[in-house]
Amino acid sequence: MRIDEQPRHRWVDEQPRTRWVDQSAFASRRPDLRLGARSHRLDPAGGAAVDRIAVQHTVRTGAAEYSLLLNAPTWLGRRGVGEALADAVAELRAVDLTYSPTRPDSLVSRLRRGEISPESYAPLTDLVDRCAAMRAATDGWFDAWAVPGGFDPGGLLGGWAVERAAARLRAAGIHDYAVVAGADLVVRGHAPHGGPWRVAVHHPTDRRRAPLALEMTAGAVGTSGVTGRRGHVVDPHTGEPADQLDAATVIGPDLAVADAYATALYAAGPAGLAWFRNGSDYRALFAHRRR
Repeated sequence: MRIDEQPRHRWVDEQPRTRWVDQSAFASRRPDLRLGARSHRLDPAGGAAVDRIAVQHTVRTGAAEYSLLLNAPTWLGRRGVGEALADAVAELRAVDLTYSPTRPDSLVSRLRRGEISPESYAPLTDLVDRCAAMRAATDGWFDAWAVPGGFDPGGLLGGWAVERAAARLRAAGIHDYAVVAGADLVVRGHAPHGGPWRVAVHHPTDRRRAPLALEMTAGAVGTSGVTGRRGHVVDPHTGEPADQLDAATVIGPDLAVADAYATALYAAGPAGLAWFRNGSDYRALFAHRRR
């Protein structure tokens, strides 16, 4: 069995939050979201229910472009929805400004220079702790400290930013939303048409293959290796660019974790598939060998 053809039936959330969909049945219904396509486009299907406010907004920070789809309750009003959206966008911008390792005045850069400790700021402590946890979970294949220049959380920073922005939406009373960043995704609740979010996940490198079809009410999809930049992930054990896979895609409850797993899987190659056994909440959708 090729490593990008793992049995699909193994990850069916009992709640259900994410489930595989029969491809033939899915073909007659347009997906709400497409990941891994050339445009990573969003295809909202139909209008919102009469008791909902549907909003789509795209914003670019120094790190990435984010698209937010909100399916908000009418009791919030358009002003309330606008304020919640502005708060989520502000969080995405704040993470970029405050934690990006490419900004010399960010907290991460100051930490790298030894000017502050991880305990100086609570969110920084959380970020460092998450990186340490993922280093342990991946047998050291995700290692934010094994990077030239020192600590670099880039492998999970984007997912962490999205999850923090999503938490702002929930705090404002919006529990039905999708946030897309390139080939990464977080969804909660229901799409504007009232059903689960219908997601078509295209293969990261083989455009001829039919996309995997998912229906999701909670979950995340993280991908590493689709930027076109070879050598952007380093084997933490050798310091050399990872060269076993073209791309890796991981699905699970939290995008920061899924992103970190995807980065580690990209570096480790087939050996990394062992992390997703024994009842793990995360699964590898694609781990495509480099030819």
